[in-house]
Amino acid sequence: MAVVTRRIGIIGAGLCDDPIRETAENVGRMVAEKGAILYCGGLGGVMEAAAKGASEAGGITVGILPGAKASDANRYISIPVVTSMSHARNVILVRSCEALISIGGSHGTLSEIALALKMWKPVVGLNTWKHLDDVHYVNTPEEAVEKAFNLLPVL
Repeated sequence: MAVVTRRIGIIGAGLCDDPIRETAENVGRMVAEKGAILYCGGLGGVMEAAAKGASEAGGITVGILPGAKASDANRYISIPVVTSMSHARNVILVRSCEALISIGGSHGTLSEIALALKMWKPVVGLNTWKHLDDVHYVNTPEEAVEKAFNLLPVL
């Protein structure tokens, strides 16, 4: 029998300030500690911080990369997925996850939120785009991870 591992996406901007970076790292660590695979865009900023937290906690990290080289992935990505699809890779990222946590973010993050909602994937928002219908807003990394796991589909 195959072991089923949950898949949580962490989305956010490729550039971020220190408080957002620390938040993303904490969320990534907690996702790994709960035994889920962390999916992200594989580059810098929120993606790198979340992957760092998960990696340092012994977790598996998957980076869905926009470019053509696995070497573009940040150093905390266990499994780079090369797409050569630029922003269109957001569809693959969202489709691969069971739930997503949005931390900070810019327009690429907004597109991922929209895609997730369109695909009926739960989205948890932490210091991210405000006032979006169907996003589950929380105030702390702990609440974000707890909410995301509570929203996972039943297997």
